[in-house]
Amino acid sequence: MIKIKSDREIELMKKAGKIVGDTHNYLKKYIKPGITTKELDKLANDFIIKNGASPSFKGYDGYPGSICTSINDEVVHGIPSNRKLKEGDIISIDIGACYMGYHGDSAWTYPVGKISKELEDLLKHTEESLFAGLSAIKEGARIGDIGYNVESVAKKYNLGVVKELVGHGVGTDVHEDPDVPNYGRKGTGPVLKKGMVIAVEPMLNLGSADVAILDDDWTIVTMDSSPSAHFEHTVVVTSDGYQILTERWLNGKGRCNRSNW
Repeated sequence: MIKIKSDREIELMKKAGKIVGDTHNYLKKYIKPGITTKELDKLANDFIIKNGASPSFKGYDGYPGSICTSINDEVVHGIPSNRKLKEGDIISIDIGACYMGYHGDSAWTYPVGKISKELEDLLKHTEESLFAGLSAIKEGARIGDIGYNVESVAKKYNLGVVKELVGHGVGTDVHEDPDVPNYGRKGTGPVLKKGMVIAVEPMLNLGSADVAILDDDWTIVTMDSSPSAHFEHTVVVTSDGYQILTERWLNGKGRCNRSNW
């Protein structure tokens, strides 16, 4: 069942989303060669708790980490470990925070040091697909409009759209109805209504769209070992479009994006 959020609930979700965005901003300065993903996990965990929230993912269906750290060909759900980041890696960091019972959820893929032009383009185009998907959101539009826009960008750059994994509603559960696929046809799927809160999260591969799950039963990787990027925002549908709840701001001012990391 799709839940429409009240004004009070949306205010709480704005606070949860701000903590998620602030955690991303806090972590990004530590994303350097030599740091382990377990160290990043602890930094995020402590920051979220210090800001009055709890990590959404910790213990979720038995997940052992506070954040997801997915490197290179790992699409999503990489478990923090003693693995050290290396120059030229890319890492998707997926962060969830629960504030007074309401969640925020956002993922971003970061370069580790200097990365190749091919990887730069993958990150740039996956972020572009996220904002293309968001641009379809308005009261009366449909879920399929979002997926159509995401997929159109992926096709333009010949990137593989992971279809086994989708975006989702967000609220008192970190994953709620409706599913928000990264593919689709215009004018199909549930109607977007004011007060709906959803996470849009393209996962695009440099090669094939096919994926597999590792023996840890969490980490999802590309079948052909090609790199994958993941960008996600939680947004609320408004009367005139949408508002990003997990926005990241530089020094409390300008919007943070790939051009000003």
